[in-house]
Amino acid sequence: MQKNAAGSRSIQSLRPPGSFPEFRSIHSGHRLTTRKKLTTVMKITAILLLAGSLHLAAATHSQTVTLTAHELPLTKVFGIIKKQTGYSVFGKASLLNNCLPVSIKASNMPLLEFLDSVMRKQPIGYRILDKTIFLLNREEKENEKQRRSQLSFPDETEAPLPVPVSGITLTEDGKPLEGVSIRIKGANSGVNSDVQGKFSINAEPDQVLVFTHVNMTMREIKVKDFPSNGKVILKQKDATMNDVVVTGYANIRRESFTGTYTQITKADLQKVTANNLISALQVFDPSFRIAQNISVGSNPNVLPEFYVRGQSGFPGMKELDKIQSGSDVSQFSLKNNPNTPIFILDGFEVSIEKVFDMNINRIANITILKDAAATAMYGSRASNGVVVIETIAPKPGEFRVNYTGNYFITAPDLSSYNMMDAREKLDAEWAAQSYLPFLEKDNPYYQGTLRENLWYMQQKENAIAKGVNTYWLSQPLSTMFNHSHYVFVEGGSQAVRVGLELRYENQNGVMKKSGRNRMGAGLTLQYQTTGIQIRNQLTFDQVDMKDSPYGNFSDYSRQQPYFALYDEKTGSLLRTLPDYDGRGPQINPLFESTVGNFSRSKYHEWTDNLTANLYLNKFFFIRGQLAVDLKETSSDKFISPTSTRYDNITAFEKGELRQTSNYMLDWNANLFGSYNRTIDAHNINLSAGFNAKSTNEDFSTALYRGFPGPSYSSPSHAHEITSKPLLSDNKKRLFGSFATVNYSLNNIYLFDGSFRLDGSSEFGTDKKWAPFWSAGTGINLHNTSIFRNNPNLTELRVTANIGQTGKSNFSPFMARNTYTMMLDDWYPTGLGASLNYMGNNKLTWEKQISWNIGTRVFWQKKYMLELNYYHKRTYDLITDVSLPSSSGFNVYRDNIGQVLNKGFEVKTSLNLVNKKNTNIIFIANLAHNRNSIVKIAESLKSYNNRIDEYYGQYNSSTFPQSILTLNDNNAKFARPIMKFEEGNSLTTIYGMQSLGINPANGRELYLKRDGTVTYDWNAADQQPIGNSEPWAQGSFGLNARYKQFSLYTSFFYEWGGEQYNQTMVNNVENANLLYYNADGRVLTQRWQKPGDIAPLKAIQDRYFITRPTSRFIQQNNYISFNSLSIGYDFLPAQLKKVGMSSLRASILMSDVALFSTIKREMGLDYPYARTFTFTINASF
Repeated sequence: MQKNAAGSRSIQSLRPPGSFPEFRSIHSGHRLTTRKKLTTVMKITAILLLAGSLHLAAATHSQTVTLTAHELPLTKVFGIIKKQTGYSVFGKASLLNNCLPVSIKASNMPLLEFLDSVMRKQPIGYRILDKTIFLLNREEKENEKQRRSQLSFPDETEAPLPVPVSGITLTEDGKPLEGVSIRIKGANSGVNSDVQGKFSINAEPDQVLVFTHVNMTMREIKVKDFPSNGKVILKQKDATMNDVVVTGYANIRRESFTGTYTQITKADLQKVTANNLISALQVFDPSFRIAQNISVGSNPNVLPEFYVRGQSGFPGMKELDKIQSGSDVSQFSLKNNPNTPIFILDGFEVSIEKVFDMNINRIANITILKDAAATAMYGSRASNGVVVIETIAPKPGEFRVNYTGNYFITAPDLSSYNMMDAREKLDAEWAAQSYLPFLEKDNPYYQGTLRENLWYMQQKENAIAKGVNTYWLSQPLSTMFNHSHYVFVEGGSQAVRVGLELRYENQNGVMKKSGRNRMGAGLTLQYQTTGIQIRNQLTFDQVDMKDSPYGNFSDYSRQQPYFALYDEKTGSLLRTLPDYDGRGPQINPLFESTVGNFSRSKYHEWTDNLTANLYLNKFFFIRGQLAVDLKETSSDKFISPTSTRYDNITAFEKGELRQTSNYMLDWNANLFGSYNRTIDAHNINLSAGFNAKSTNEDFSTALYRGFPGPSYSSPSHAHEITSKPLLSDNKKRLFGSFATVNYSLNNIYLFDGSFRLDGSSEFGTDKKWAPFWSAGTGINLHNTSIFRNNPNLTELRVTANIGQTGKSNFSPFMARNTYTMMLDDWYPTGLGASLNYMGNNKLTWEKQISWNIGTRVFWQKKYMLELNYYHKRTYDLITDVSLPSSSGFNVYRDNIGQVLNKGFEVKTSLNLVNKKNTNIIFIANLAHNRNSIVKIAESLKSYNNRIDEYYGQYNSSTFPQSILTLNDNNAKFARPIMKFEEGNSLTTIYGMQSLGINPANGRELYLKRDGTVTYDWNAADQQPIGNSEPWAQGSFGLNARYKQFSLYTSFFYEWGGEQYNQTMVNNVENANLLYYNADGRVLTQRWQKPGDIAPLKAIQDRYFITRPTSRFIQQNNYISFNSLSIGYDFLPAQLKKVGMSSLRASILMSDVALFSTIKREMGLDYPYARTFTFTINASF
């Protein structure tokens, strides 16, 4: 049986004593001392009530009661009063123990007269405040009679006084709910429910209590309508995070947080994408941007490069180094990237690849932390921002099965290509007179060469006449059907919960035989009892990746459309293509895809996360976390011995296999305590703790050569291993301690502070420790006396913060001397070693001082506007420092550079329509950032000189016989390479400033750095000619609902940025019509004769490669129709018949359309794609 609650509950209907459990206290187990305390509280309350000598409200006299009863229990009478007048009854249940039954006959009797008649012989009394009847004990009854007899102002209204309200917060299935925030609406006082869900708060009868919880829907209850049984039931909400900010270490009240952040739920993500988490984040935060890479397109095996609030560091491997080393520029994107934010998954840092392969259905919510106040608790890892991800936890109750199935149709998007067909291409060759020999007419070989070239032209005509018109773009491509499945089984008691998940996704790319297949499983066990909560999550992931054997897409897009693919006699695929230009037979890339080449890799990963929470009381808890992660990666790249590249190679050297493997064991531990309490007008949230992280990594690679056939690709079949396997290992440790405080006074004046001390084995022995800190302040103007009573103003706040954070995205060898073992040279004393890298024992973190000022306005609960201005100066950037050659090394690393980012962000949402069956919300955001290099080292100036030397290799010979050969060799110099100069940005485009094509002679005029004019392109005269960073970027969209139908659209936009149109350079102005296909614009806008004003040089000069020039800088303004989603939620009544609790069907289209001011080829190595997705979400 439940015992009596603190005597301040609305009595809806009172029954005879002893037979109503809901009228007894929910605090079972309270002793006599508790009852005495409650009696004392009631006495004090009565004294306070009697002290205010004011009369009954006039409205009382206008209420009447009609009742004829005989021996009716008093509790029933109170229920009738409530029903007829709306007056609630408050009091202790024990007061009714000795009450007498009521016999009365009343017709439209005034309430006050009725109460006097009913209560005259009762051992208790009453008093009315507003529309609440308070029950009084015998002593209080006498005092009340005396007070009423002394009233002299019958029309004066009494001021309501606070009374204690006690109860218990419960989930929908009746389980106690801990950590619910209970506060008085419009006031600053509040409490939290304890581990048993219990709470007690003082409130006035006409006030409203607001109940909020991180995972539950907010609920408001008027004190006078408080449930008689004290039970407050909160409904589960779909992972929304409107009331708190999740930082990874603590949950902080949004109203008191001064940091800058963006919150995203699983439901939000599913409206935008079904399988591309990182890309979807751009929709919700304007400063989170993926760097556009037009080469890799939709390649499922290339991880994107992205940043938050601009680029803040120099690249670990610079552009020229990538070119000269032969590295794959497109797939180098995330290795030691100095601009990448860190990802925190359930409290632990994880790799970008893990997030890239993560199933969206696992996610509960995501928080992007952007400024120092939000990120400083992560210290040396925080400068680039922090993305905090929380996964779903199993819910108690009967076991439920949740299923999500996605069915994809992915089609290549070739809309950016404008290649010519066979007839158009040959006509362009005739028009450009490409058959003319590159010889003087008096050359004795001129006529013979002309006849030979015309013969080639006739062969092309004959091929076209036979119907040859090969659409090369389609040869390596295919429209793919993919699917993914996610099953989550959850249930259990409040004490023990279980969650089991299974997931599978196949993602075949649009280039044939490429893809990324993911599968995994997870088991979550949670135990919870009074004061203790333990959760263990074990997950397994396996990812298999394969690159297309068809090679790069550009190998096909450049092929001549009059080349036949198959032998016209045998119908077999041609090994080589026809020789129509005198170069000899060329490799057919389609044949190369059939010889047995492959490039594939895979990894499997085990992760175990253990979390234990110890709740010492309702204000203080301690959390311990331990995560262990084991990841093994392997890759095999095989070139078949039957490949055409080995046509003139000896048998023992045909075929090649490169194998790599990587083993990584990582553990991460957190231990911290958190104190959260509201004391009168003060809300305090304190956290402090430790974090330790260790990573052990082993890497090996080996190269084998000489294989007997395409089916024999094992290392055991190789003729030789080219050299001993290369092995390397790395061990690193990180230890940090931190403390944070979040404080608010009257829910008006706000303060945030944090401090962290980090130490790492990656840094120099003299600089292993560094401090990081932040401080923030703010004011909730909507809670001040000036604005508090404005019914239209829901929120108006201003915040500001400043702090120092750090980052450590660089290679571990930079701080240490690194040696290579001389395995081929043995000495009497053993192996030798040579120093191959000179470390710097003073190397330390790159640091950042940043500050942010922001404001947020919420008007009429419909219109939201948020503004933020930020300023980030990153210093101690790690750059190369030049050394004299006598040292044996050219460079070493030191902390020298500085980069500045500053800008602003705007976010808004407009609730345009809000009706019962219809909602329409417009959402938009915008970000502006300006990046500049403040300081660089002398080595970067030397790097700029290397770029000049690189362009100096351009062969400007005009010798006729070598023009076509030089055209191919010089093509690499058509691409601009970024330099590093103080005052410019990390997105600056360099080239020579062009004055255009001289109408007199068709030659390009350049403006040198000294202001003089020249016809000669000179690398040393390159200067900033553009900036790829837009003036503004962001997204906008519409979120609409009509009954069970929903619609969501999202658009990206940019304006004010510039791009170098490489397509116009390579496939238009410099198009080699003899060797390759070209853009359909190849003959347009050309200079042809003196006096012509044209943007492109003469067609006859197309073989002389145009090096970087401002003539091809174009404004890159665009709007991208990113996603369109339409969904339908089936009614529960319809589903109950088939045993389902929920069912949703939706259609999603991604990358719908692009509207841009620049026309260029996109997806050079791998084409872009459009995806259509049909999704089913079901629960059983």
